[in-house]
Amino acid sequence: MAEIKVPELAESITEGTISRWLKQPGDFIHKGEPIVELETDKVNVELMAEASGIIAQLLFHEGDTVRVGDTIAIVSEEAETNVSQVEETPQQDQPTATKEEPVKEEPVAKPTQRPIASPAARKLAREKGIDLSKVTPVDPLGRIRKHDVEAYSNQSVPSSPALEAVKPAMPNAFELEKPVERIRMSRRRQTIAKRLVEVQHTAAMLTTFNEIDMTGIIHLRNRRKDAFYQEHDVRLGFMSFFTKAVVAALKKYPLLNAEIQGDEIIVKKYYDIGVAVSTDEGLVVPVVRDADKKNFAEIEREILHLATKARENKLSLKDLQGGTFTITNGGVFGSLLSTPILNGPQVGILGMHKIQLRPVAIDEERMENRPMMYVALSYDHRIIDGKEAVGFLVKVKELLEDPEQLLLES
Repeated sequence: MAEIKVPELAESITEGTISRWLKQPGDFIHKGEPIVELETDKVNVELMAEASGIIAQLLFHEGDTVRVGDTIAIVSEEAETNVSQVEETPQQDQPTATKEEPVKEEPVAKPTQRPIASPAARKLAREKGIDLSKVTPVDPLGRIRKHDVEAYSNQSVPSSPALEAVKPAMPNAFELEKPVERIRMSRRRQTIAKRLVEVQHTAAMLTTFNEIDMTGIIHLRNRRKDAFYQEHDVRLGFMSFFTKAVVAALKKYPLLNAEIQGDEIIVKKYYDIGVAVSTDEGLVVPVVRDADKKNFAEIEREILHLATKARENKLSLKDLQGGTFTITNGGVFGSLLSTPILNGPQVGILGMHKIQLRPVAIDEERMENRPMMYVALSYDHRIIDGKEAVGFLVKVKELLEDPEQLLLES
């Protein structure tokens, strides 16, 4: 027998959800063939069989949570041997040896009531004074593990009044008669929810705003977009302008390209810019590597490539790891103004918004309708002061309103 275990996926990923079994008990599987699709916090991955044979048992159901190191399936490596043995079994019309009387099976003694638990689970239960017979295991075979004890302990701890206040009230009889639909949150949506709340609890997040006159960029783009497409086979969008402006501003205000680790500030001397992409399963932030070394066409091509992979659910863990700063564009959905939430452990995120004609004072006597965009910079006030945050956003504004200067800066 061979065990199929959840391997180490990435440093930050310790568990996942079984999204879909690709094989069922009784199916033959070759070594290296995918057996299950696992949904992790960031991407979906396929786990491969480490041995050839017949699937003897699946230990978890679709939708179950599994951790790195868990055995999720059993493969019988003796399948081919068994098959050959069956083929060699003599036929009924051939002479056979004297048959032995069938042996009556003795009744199996019932197992003791002592729960089956791992040593770590028993140790934790003793420390917390928990009766293991009251713990409901996740494992379909009934094995109690450490995380089962932890889950039971958390349920048993009385909630504080503050936490009770935010818990949803139980529906009354009248509400139960109303039509509702319960939708299980996907692993990715659960992770997004968890991390957004964590950021708001761990970072001193603050947002500053400004507005950008997009006239210069729009005129330049309209003049150059056809020639740009013919030369580079990719369309000239706004994201390359914003990415270049952000990189230039980060060089002037390096603390926005940093992160906090314990009591140290890690200032990064490279510029891997995350670009938020909305998919059916939630928001993901693939990373444009070394954006400072790429030209406009390379940035546009990379963003298009990553966005396509995201929507086709083909992003790898490498595509999502290690960003230093994030840009998100709510304007594609019509958002006029918002306060983006930090993508931890990063300490800065720039929010783009819808371009909308608004009357702008050109001088004391003239007003013109200009294509304006509100921009928002959310930052971690623990290491970034308001002066730096405002200066960063003003630098981005100046570069975008003067595209020729942006070309010189990059």
